[in-house]
Amino acid sequence: MRKSMPILSILLLGITLTACGNVQNNSENNVQSEATSSTISNELFFTESTLNSNDEQKSQTSVEDNETFDETEAQVLKMVIGNTPVSVKWEDNESVDSLKKLCRNQTLTIAMSMYGGFEQVGAIGADLPRNDVQTTTSSGDIVLYSGNQLVVFYGSNSWAYTKLGHITDKTPQEMTELLSCGDVTITLSI
Repeated sequence: MRKSMPILSILLLGITLTACGNVQNNSENNVQSEATSSTISNELFFTESTLNSNDEQKSQTSVEDNETFDETEAQVLKMVIGNTPVSVKWEDNESVDSLKKLCRNQTLTIAMSMYGGFEQVGAIGADLPRNDVQTTTSSGDIVLYSGNQLVVFYGSNSWAYTKLGHITDKTPQEMTELLSCGDVTITLSI
């Protein structure tokens, strides 16, 4: 029995070492598995974060595009004299920009009055920035007078005005017909 004792001890030691080895291997596998899980989780987080970031960028770009579109739309300031729409080539200046801002949320209606046999004048209802320059007007010119008066000409005059625009689709005769037969109402809208 003594000889079998060392063999039995060796066998038990071998089984124990094998079992310990498996435990160690299982621990290593668990560590590897946890590391892999952690890497996968980090990759998923990174991918998800990147996707969310890209979505936010796309959303922001979309909002910026919409704002650009809205601004482009806002550039179209429309004028109607009485019931007659007219085409206007607006100036690119601070006064026109301010006039557009007034019209962004509502239609601006201006009661005009004949003056001097060559123009219609009306209060805008707000002071606009002005850059008056001595000007000789012609039929179809639209100007700012005193920073708060809109003037539309069907004749000519010489004075210091800030030019706002010019009506492009009416002849001098058509402008006279539109503006010389009494007071009119002008509407401006975006």
